[in-house]
Amino acid sequence: MLPFEPPAGRPFDPPETLGELREHSPVSPMTYPDGHEGWLVTSHELVRQVLSDPRFSHRADLVHTPVPGGSVRGALQPAPRGGFIGMDPPEHTRYRHLLTGQFTVRRMRQLTGRVEQVAEAYLDAMENHGPPADLVAFYSQPIPGDVISELLGVPGAERDEFGRHILALGSTTASAEDKLAAYTAVQAIIGGLIAAKREQPGDDLLGGLIAGGELDDEELGTIAFLLLGGGFDTTANMIAMGAWVLMSRPGGVGRLLADPAKTVEELLRYLSVVPVTARAALEDVEVGGQLVKKGQTVTVSIPAANRDPARFPDADAFDPGRATAGHLAFGHGIHQCLGQQLARVEMTVGLPALFRRWPTLRPAVPDEQVPLRTDMGIYGVHALPVTWEP
Repeated sequence: MLPFEPPAGRPFDPPETLGELREHSPVSPMTYPDGHEGWLVTSHELVRQVLSDPRFSHRADLVHTPVPGGSVRGALQPAPRGGFIGMDPPEHTRYRHLLTGQFTVRRMRQLTGRVEQVAEAYLDAMENHGPPADLVAFYSQPIPGDVISELLGVPGAERDEFGRHILALGSTTASAEDKLAAYTAVQAIIGGLIAAKREQPGDDLLGGLIAGGELDDEELGTIAFLLLGGGFDTTANMIAMGAWVLMSRPGGVGRLLADPAKTVEELLRYLSVVPVTARAALEDVEVGGQLVKKGQTVTVSIPAANRDPARFPDADAFDPGRATAGHLAFGHGIHQCLGQQLARVEMTVGLPALFRRWPTLRPAVPDEQVPLRTDMGIYGVHALPVTWEP
């Protein structure tokens, strides 16, 4: 079974078992909870190999994906129309091409000013509340939630509701009934949004997709759901966990303020809040001297790969001065995260703004009292109480 729990007292580190496997058996046999026999890959070189090899599929009806709690993500069935994440070329290529035109580096960088405004507004609200305050509720969740909602044109009144439902869908402890209710509510929001955008497309991402005329309502609904979910939870936890790391490392805040972009890249490598992704072999493939048979699933550990000392010397140390090129926080290959530039903008704006406002920001509780998200598909914290000098 794949371990997800961090070592005791080391919330920023991947499980020790992953490091041991990477050193002694970087391609290890793995039995999934449903009995499927597959493999776990933990070295940087081999993870890159699997993620870039077209003989490995990301089709939703082929891949057994483990999640925290020891289960497998849903029943194996084809991705819905528009569900490009669970598709291979040429279907994946078609959708990805349409979306890439909406997620250009230039467009994401143009958002910097708006992200600055959003961050300052939430800092003002947090300051009005006064210390102590939960950094997650006041800051790290609202920023990416607002930004991706604005990109898609979600009305402000519906954003808080949407965020609550997305969290319920990502939980491994929520009941099936709660998840169904959350899914139904999200789909209702998205359906109403698409109908409104067809009447008045607007100058936003969803309006641009509608104006292109190549997608029907079902495809648009699935894509909007994936983008909203993907643009919300991962970045929210990177901001919270990143702030926690910086507060706990002498000189970390200074390095951030001196070079935000470089520090953010090291945080992405060091934290890797997406624990795993997986692929299914379309034919027999040799990986690291092991024969992966056709139909078997290969799960790759992103945290283990990003902490591989063969790729990053002294990999377990947080070092904003290091060369981070080649880190896999956003994946690799044709399924590399579409919104990675947006995440970078949000982090390089949000984290410095936080510490410029309060240079004395620090955790308000001992580290062991911070509730970790070991029950979710994205690692992070459920809450992060902080305090500062008013």
